[in-house]
Amino acid sequence: MKQLAEHFAGAFDASEMLTQARAWSAINTGTANLEGLAQQALVLADAFASLPGEVALMEPAPVTVVDAAGNEVQKSHGRHLVARVRPDADRRVLLTGHMDTVFPPDHPFQYQRDIDDDTVNGPGLADMKGGIAVILHALQAFERTDGAQAIGYDVMINSDEETGSMSSSALIAELARGKHAALTYEPSALPDGTLAYDRGGSGNFSIVVTGKSAHAGRNPHEGRNAIVAAADLAVRLKALGHGELSVNPARIEGGSANNVVPDHAVLRFNIRPKTTESAELFGQELNVLLDDVKTRHEVSLSLHGGITRPPKPVSSQAHKLFNLVRECGAKLGQPIGWQSSGGVCDGNNIAACGVPVVDTMGVRGGAIHSPDEFMIVSSLAERAALSALVLSRLASGDLR
Repeated sequence: MKQLAEHFAGAFDASEMLTQARAWSAINTGTANLEGLAQQALVLADAFASLPGEVALMEPAPVTVVDAAGNEVQKSHGRHLVARVRPDADRRVLLTGHMDTVFPPDHPFQYQRDIDDDTVNGPGLADMKGGIAVILHALQAFERTDGAQAIGYDVMINSDEETGSMSSSALIAELARGKHAALTYEPSALPDGTLAYDRGGSGNFSIVVTGKSAHAGRNPHEGRNAIVAAADLAVRLKALGHGELSVNPARIEGGSANNVVPDHAVLRFNIRPKTTESAELFGQELNVLLDDVKTRHEVSLSLHGGITRPPKPVSSQAHKLFNLVRECGAKLGQPIGWQSSGGVCDGNNIAACGVPVVDTMGVRGGAIHSPDEFMIVSSLAERAALSALVLSRLASGDLR
């Protein structure tokens, strides 16, 4: 292992990796920018074709959402990249990332700038164009080792992680099935390289409220105010939060002229359960609340959505994988720690399939989802070396 660590420590050119990550960052890939995602997918397919396997662009699964009028409508997504190497190997690993960002084409944050010699500011550089570069270069280096033939792997780069992976969740589950371990390339939890450990879950919901319109002056008593019912719901939903669950009412849409009792509203909210039990309890309490609001306000309610990211506790096998990553980091002179995270990612979905996963194997950086997003350039080579060494340890059967 010492010899491999020394080899990988000097095997990567951060400047070459940076050039690649910059080129990918220059392509706008906001989740709804289908044109940009299509361009990015083709570029990535060409890059991952350097691996000794097959690369395919997979069609997104159909997804429906509730629009402002309360109607279920189709939502389009980009294609997802899948690379398969040695699919018949007895021991196989999953590596995942995402090509989409939170910045649409009309967002002012579209350009890169050097903050200092080792720090670059740019859209999606940390989250996670840099992480995709780490995956690619780590695998290229790993393939040049004698032990590479001992394992196979799948790589998935999806186009919708930033909005919950709704069109790729089934693909994630399919690829995770039977895997020995998984690595996901979200940026580190802290700029010092700290990993995210256990995670809570996340669910997005919409409630369509249908009341009855009436004149606000002549006969308001004959109306059933959908906005008031939605507001009552929002306040009472917030009150369901506790130490193991947060509830965030995010938006109420609806209403019409000021002199009309509104007969329509859509309430959108997010929940963050820390445990499966708290998610299940919320579901029960939500049903009771909906029944009470229907009766109290004499409105009809239609619930849409659900848990898209299950809570991610750390199993004993996953803890072994964390320890393996830490041991590899120590051999490379990279101290590795971890902490709990309130954020969610595709690692939640992978863990729900019973596969041990470390989901912050990407670059060091910070301020993600903001115009201040930055990536630490030297971490490109550091994290690629870390992944290559972890893959070599997995190939030798060290995770049992």
